[in-house]
Amino acid sequence: MIMSRPDPSVAVLALKSAAPYIRMYKNKVFVIKAGGAIFSDDISTRALIEQVAILHQVGIKTVLVHGGGPQLDSVQATLGIETRMVGGRRVTDQQTIDVTAMVLNGLINTRILAICRQLGIEAVGLSGVDAGLINAHRRPPVPVAANSAETVDYGFVGDIDSVNVDVIEKLLDNGLMPVVSPLSADPQGVLLNINADTVAAALGGALNAEKLVLCTGAPGILERVEDPTTVISYTDLHGLQELRAAGHLKDGMLPKAAAIEQAIRAGVRRVHVITYKSADSLLAEIFTNEGTGTLVVEDLQVLSAAEQQAAVSG
Repeated sequence: MIMSRPDPSVAVLALKSAAPYIRMYKNKVFVIKAGGAIFSDDISTRALIEQVAILHQVGIKTVLVHGGGPQLDSVQATLGIETRMVGGRRVTDQQTIDVTAMVLNGLINTRILAICRQLGIEAVGLSGVDAGLINAHRRPPVPVAANSAETVDYGFVGDIDSVNVDVIEKLLDNGLMPVVSPLSADPQGVLLNINADTVAAALGGALNAEKLVLCTGAPGILERVEDPTTVISYTDLHGLQELRAAGHLKDGMLPKAAAIEQAIRAGVRRVHVITYKSADSLLAEIFTNEGTGTLVVEDLQVLSAAEQQAAVSG
C-alpha cells in the first residue's frame, strides 16, 4: 500500500498568517462573553472552549464571562416559575435568584471548568461574589422605556458600583484563566443577578482590555433585524446610537449595545459581536483581518483603510 502525505502547506500558511496577530496580542487582555445558548449542547460548548483555549495558550490573557438564560428558563419552567423579561432583561424575584445561583455557579460554570481541565487549561471559576470581584447595589424601579411614566422593578437585579480588578489580575499573572459567572451581592450580602454583557463590559474596562468579544446566536449587529444577511461589518458609537434610535436594536441586542458603549467609554479599544454558530468564528475574528461579525470602535477614524477594505470585502 502506498500512503501519501497530506499537504502541509495549508497549515503552514495559516500559522504564518496568524503569527503577526499572536505577536500583537501576546500578554494583552481579552474578555470573551458567551451567552447561555452556547452551552445548550456539548458540541457547541466544546467548540467554543477549544477556541478560547488557543487564545490562552498563545499568551493572550483571557477572561471568559458566561451567561445562562436558556438554562435558567428551562429550570424555572420545570419548577413552575414564570420567566418575565422587560427590555431584554430578566425580572428576578426571590425564587428566581435562588435558581440563578444554582444554574450559573453550579451547572454552567462547573461544566465549563470540566472541559477546560480536559483541554489542559488551568481555569478558575468564580462569580462577582468571590473576593468582592463585582460590587453592586440593587437596582431601583426604572422607567419601562424612555419618557415613559410606567416603571418596572427588576427585583434582585444589580447595578455595578465597582470592580475589584486585583482579583482577576492575580489569576492572569499566574497563568490562570478566570471563568466568571455574572452573579454578585450588595454590601449586606444579598445576591444580585447582573446581565452578563454588563459584567463583561465592566471587567473589560477595569482591566483595560484590548478586546471585548460578545459571542451570540446572531451573526453580528444587523442593519435589519429580520434579515440575517445584513451584518454590519464595522461601526462606531455614533452609528450604534443611530441604529438604536431607528429601532434596529431589539430584545437582547439592547443590553448588548449598552454594554458595548460602556466598555468602549471605559477604555476597551475594540468590541466584536460574533456568532457561535459559525465554525471557528472566534479564531477567525481575532487572527484574520476580515473577521466574521461586527467590529465596534469609539470612532471610525481609528480604523485603517486596510481594515475598512477588509471588512467590506469580507
